[in-house]
Amino acid sequence: MRLNSHGLYDVWWTEPSKGEQPMEDEHHRHWRKILDAILEEDLSGCSILDFGCNQGGFLRFLYRERPFAYGVGVDLARKSVQVAEKRKGQIPVEYVATTTLLPYESRFDLAFSSSVVYLITDLADHAQQIKHALKPSGINYATYTDYTGNPSLPHMKREIDRLGMGKMQTYTLDQIATPFLREGFSVGARRLSVDGYVPACASERLFQSLRDRMQYEYEQAYIFRCVAP
Repeated sequence: MRLNSHGLYDVWWTEPSKGEQPMEDEHHRHWRKILDAILEEDLSGCSILDFGCNQGGFLRFLYRERPFAYGVGVDLARKSVQVAEKRKGQIPVEYVATTTLLPYESRFDLAFSSSVVYLITDLADHAQQIKHALKPSGINYATYTDYTGNPSLPHMKREIDRLGMGKMQTYTLDQIATPFLREGFSVGARRLSVDGYVPACASERLFQSLRDRMQYEYEQAYIFRCVAP
């Protein structure tokens, strides 16, 4: 069970002028949408896994909004995990650079994968790992964007493949759901709701037009809820 066959690396986004921090800043709206979509209101007794935590922003955000018992963020990027550890303050979380979830058998009530699935090359192995780490009836939330038909997709894939440490995968929704179903999960999906006005950004990295971004926001952004057996 490995998160990535190539092992650990320093940072995911390799362009020095637009590194991990802009990516974290851009994800705050996305995290709010996740919080609006999950069914669990009281997380005070829950253990949380953030799969693909990067600089740790999601668990810090989640703890401020809905405090939980403890959390673990895992990522392949060593330097990003170091930043996460420095920023965590007094909240009950730990951040780990690792290639495996084997040490976390039946540890978590909830797992989150925020904008990570599109970088996973072996979804069957991923579903097995998440099942291994969740308690019975534990829940995995995973966001994914199906960019089929979005005019910015070719540009986006070129940029991610060129500057990211992982290649962009273009799965169908069924290709994501099927490995979890085979592992015995109950699987549901819904679109992520648009949160207010969609911001236009002069320094947009991946969308080539505001129209393309609107298509993503209103038609192509999804969240899966997978309940472990």
